[in-house]
Amino acid sequence: MDDTRLYAGKAVEEKTYKMKENKARNRFEKLVEAVFLFCAFIAVLSVAVITLFVFARGGPFILEYGIGKFILGRQWQPLGDVFGILPMIIASIAGTFGAILVGVPIGIMTAVFLSEIAPSKIADITRPAVDLLAGIPSVVYGFFGLVVIVPLIDKWFGGGGNSLLAIIIILAVMILPTVVSISEAALRAVPREYREGSLAMGASQMQTIFKVVIPAAKSGILAAVVLGIGRAIGETMAVILVGGNTALIPDSILDRVRTMTANIAIEMGYAFGMHQDALFATGVILFIFIMGLNILLNLLTSKAGD
Repeated sequence: MDDTRLYAGKAVEEKTYKMKENKARNRFEKLVEAVFLFCAFIAVLSVAVITLFVFARGGPFILEYGIGKFILGRQWQPLGDVFGILPMIIASIAGTFGAILVGVPIGIMTAVFLSEIAPSKIADITRPAVDLLAGIPSVVYGFFGLVVIVPLIDKWFGGGGNSLLAIIIILAVMILPTVVSISEAALRAVPREYREGSLAMGASQMQTIFKVVIPAAKSGILAAVVLGIGRAIGETMAVILVGGNTALIPDSILDRVRTMTANIAIEMGYAFGMHQDALFATGVILFIFIMGLNILLNLLTSKAGD
């Protein structure tokens, strides 16, 4: 009888202890969830505040000056209250598009090499070298472009070297770490069975890579392209150093240009009044352009993942 009571008492104590432990665990989990929710709220709030601030400063100017006149205007003369950003829009689009054409194929092929072909010793050397590119400040890229790439372009093609071509080359190098790292992760996430099944059917390694592995990882590769576009179109310092900063519509890839980001960075320090509002309006157009492009590419990415 005493043993039975003792056993029952221990069972009650264990049950009580487990209940307390579960309550403590639940409280801890709720606390962690609250912290995560707070962090997410801060992230969303930051985006909302920045968006509202930019639109509040630039939106009224666009409505007052005229959206068509502002976007399609070919001249930027702040002293004469003439604010046309078409040359900057074309320069931003052309520089980003050219960087994607050059950098994305190189980045994807590098990712394929690291994930599918390279021996482990070579991959262990190449991968940190590529990752190191992401840690280099943009001003260093710009300085390198100014003292190396710009003189080479001037030597080979003339025109001084500061040009849209220099911007494309610099941006193509700058997006490589993003494209390579994300594409490699997407390729490594492809199940091993896909490769083994393809090889078992008689396909070569190259056929397996290009017809099985890359198509299976296309959603991740498209995500890398999206982030690469965001990095390219938002770059400022390197573009300022190598672009030439001439607010004219380029007739060739060797002409001097000024992007929207460069225009804001160069003139915001001394702008005031209507001129400053025009720069904020430029930021509004840039923001809308980037958001629209990201939405479009995210839709393509989601469809590729289906």
